[in-house]
Amino acid sequence: MTSLTEKGGGAFEGIKLLLCENPLPPIEEAIAAAQAEAPRGNYYTEAYSAPLRRLLSEQINVPERLIHINAGSELILRQLFDRFGQQVHLLTPTYSLFPEIARRYSETRLLPEKDFSLDLGELRIPDGTTLAVIVNPNNPNGGTFNIEPLPALLRRYPNIPFLVDEAFIGLSGQSVAHLVPAYRNLLVTRTLSKAHSLAGFRVGYAILPEPIADDLNQHNDAYPLARPSEAAAIATLRHEEKIRERITQLRKWTTELATQLRKLGVRTFPTETYFFLTDFAPHRAHALAALLKERNILVKPLNDERLGPGYMRVTTTLPEDNARFVAALRELL
Repeated sequence: MTSLTEKGGGAFEGIKLLLCENPLPPIEEAIAAAQAEAPRGNYYTEAYSAPLRRLLSEQINVPERLIHINAGSELILRQLFDRFGQQVHLLTPTYSLFPEIARRYSETRLLPEKDFSLDLGELRIPDGTTLAVIVNPNNPNGGTFNIEPLPALLRRYPNIPFLVDEAFIGLSGQSVAHLVPAYRNLLVTRTLSKAHSLAGFRVGYAILPEPIADDLNQHNDAYPLARPSEAAAIATLRHEEKIRERITQLRKWTTELATQLRKLGVRTFPTETYFFLTDFAPHRAHALAALLKERNILVKPLNDERLGPGYMRVTTTLPEDNARFVAALRELL
């Protein structure tokens, strides 16, 4: 089970590079909208977050009935794995939650010598698979897949549900959410925690084939979001131009941070998000993480034995904190 420390850093008050949290706060419009709704906290929202579902339906161009909303995408992922997670096929390394909640799983390995890229047209799904999972952009490396081969995969394996987790699609990559109405085996999950800076508001949603969407909506709390969370989500989605501007800034900081690490002799891998994979070999990531924690910096060793003990995922933060992180590494390395 993922440790509580990794889940939220506990009471840690230093620099947190452990999680893929956006270092920028919610946009002003989201904060104002949440504050305006707080005094109405004695009232429920509309059932199934209807105003947010309508807005998402318009923006993605899918029927409202296909949208399921919950308090964070992790809940939705757990719901889907409960239903389809008997034998899961993963592209690894992947989001650490998936090996935990799959009852059994097989793997297609993404290789460091190929910068963790993969031609999805060459993907082969083993017999007996009950759910195939693609994370785009991928976590923990931050790279994207060319998603154009996906429709062919969906047709090649019509009886296998394909889950495309688009948690970071607001940062880069080509979404497939609009394809859900055309394919009964395509499931897409998203969150407003990452590009949209709403991790603490807990807003996740999925675009699903009608029978699955109906099932999840009928077996879920009819009021999944608090009023401030729903208001913040709607306000944020109505100002996507501001989110895009912030993403440009985040990627600039990420590029600068990766450049500084390479100057220290650290291997970094390509990313299109605000986090990336590093290899600190011959240093051990766990040992470095322990020493960094003593300096009030929390980082995430990858814990993938096949890659080696030097791998660490690094999430960019504000420039002044990035500088402190680099300075600490300079001393330790």
